[in-house]
Amino acid sequence: MLLESHDHAANRELIMFELHASKVTSLKNDVLSGLTVALALVPEAVAFAFVAGVEPLVGLYAAFMVGLITAAFGGRPGMISGATGAMAVVMVSLVAIHGVEYLFATVVLTGIIQILAGVFKLGKFIRLVPHPVMLGFVNGLAIVIFLAQLGQFKVFDDAGELQWITGSALYTMLGLIALTMAIIHLLPKLTKAVPSSLVAIVVVTAIAASFDLDARTVVDYVRAMTNDPAATIAGGLPSFSIPNVSFNFESLTIILPFALVLAAIGLIESLLTLTLIDELTETRGHGNRECIAQGTANTVTGFFGGMGGCAMIGQSMININSGGRGRASGISAALALLGFILFASDLIEIIPLAALVGVMFIVVIGTFEWSSLRIMGKIPKADAFVIVLVSGVTVISDLAMAVVVGVIVSALVFAWQHAKHVLVTRSTDDNGWTVYEVNGPLFFGAVTSFLDQFDVASDSKDVIVEFKNSRVADHSAIEAIDTLADRYLAKGKTLHLRHLSQECKILLTKAGDLVEVNYIEDPKYHVATDKLA
Repeated sequence: MLLESHDHAANRELIMFELHASKVTSLKNDVLSGLTVALALVPEAVAFAFVAGVEPLVGLYAAFMVGLITAAFGGRPGMISGATGAMAVVMVSLVAIHGVEYLFATVVLTGIIQILAGVFKLGKFIRLVPHPVMLGFVNGLAIVIFLAQLGQFKVFDDAGELQWITGSALYTMLGLIALTMAIIHLLPKLTKAVPSSLVAIVVVTAIAASFDLDARTVVDYVRAMTNDPAATIAGGLPSFSIPNVSFNFESLTIILPFALVLAAIGLIESLLTLTLIDELTETRGHGNRECIAQGTANTVTGFFGGMGGCAMIGQSMININSGGRGRASGISAALALLGFILFASDLIEIIPLAALVGVMFIVVIGTFEWSSLRIMGKIPKADAFVIVLVSGVTVISDLAMAVVVGVIVSALVFAWQHAKHVLVTRSTDDNGWTVYEVNGPLFFGAVTSFLDQFDVASDSKDVIVEFKNSRVADHSAIEAIDTLADRYLAKGKTLHLRHLSQECKILLTKAGDLVEVNYIEDPKYHVATDKLA
């Protein structure tokens, strides 16, 4: 399968706005990068809190706690976690029907499920996600991030309806966005001593404040989202509280379905983001450790009044772009965010939204796999379809659904293609016995072709089926072998099955004593290991 992943780095060099990721972990870079990420986290956390139907501080507390715990104990240094839109859209119906306390209880249960996923080492199965699904995931999220920024170009009118901004406000915002993007692109050519994104935010904020430009700020956004002219991001430390819900079976039936969906979405998005950063940094994260850290973070967050969260690909890309490679970057981002809430809300609230939109536009350009457009005509049509399908479902529905759909379609395509690859060759050995040698995997899609290639009536009294070059993959394949044994038994002939795996010999019940095995040469198959997870 041609996907040209080997020259991925070369492909990315063609992008105008490239990720200037440092290859060396530096405490200075981590701290400055973390500060940059924290600035971008504020409007995102507020927006996702609004989507979930909760107060802004619920989103900000989640961004702080989830970000801090996963940065300190997670399996991927440099990855940023916090409140996310993918999880927020699932929470909104729960909050609307049952209230915020049920959300906190659900987040706690979500964390427990994610911890169990890590304990049972389920993180390794992220390796089953095909590369076309990964490309679709990345492209889809880039589109989602881009579309999310368009919301910053709208304001509420007197009737409470969202309207696109026009006139001087629009031109000012576009100009500040262009300036932000230009600084981020050009500054690394002069110096990489400080993150270009941080410099861009500071410079654009200073210009907007000095010239009193008609630019919407972070506090304007918070007040518009909450419909409260006095709203602010200022707050105190999160406090411990057991969710105020009834601890009975009825409550469990309410929160468990939401917790399962949230746990799945959180882990899928986190593990795929981990895989993407592995590729960008040419290092390897640990999926199972990340599952446990994400679960711990959500469990703690639920007890401290946060909405939970998972990895954030946009902020993670900002971090990598700004040189953040170590755990200190995520920890710095979380602590800086808490500092904004406690002490510096006035400074953060004057940041123009245009500066943060410009940063996110750079993230979009750097995240989208432009090479996937170039290779569309060179890869199998099924792979191209999967890329487009996953991208579309990510935009229309949600990430978890997109990945599940992509994996299922890829698996069906794989099954259909390999169903045609089972070849059975017939020969006669020195004893006059008929020998059938099976080549290719035997599974549910190939059993019909497999059975059709045997000539039971004309075969010798003793028949050997050689599986040395075949992998018996599933129960359908075992049933096909049983069916074949029955056919020969009905003709009064003996069927000898050689070089089956140990698993198949245990499950092969119908053939009974007719099965001839070779314990010395029989292979042992191992599907997945935990060594690198």
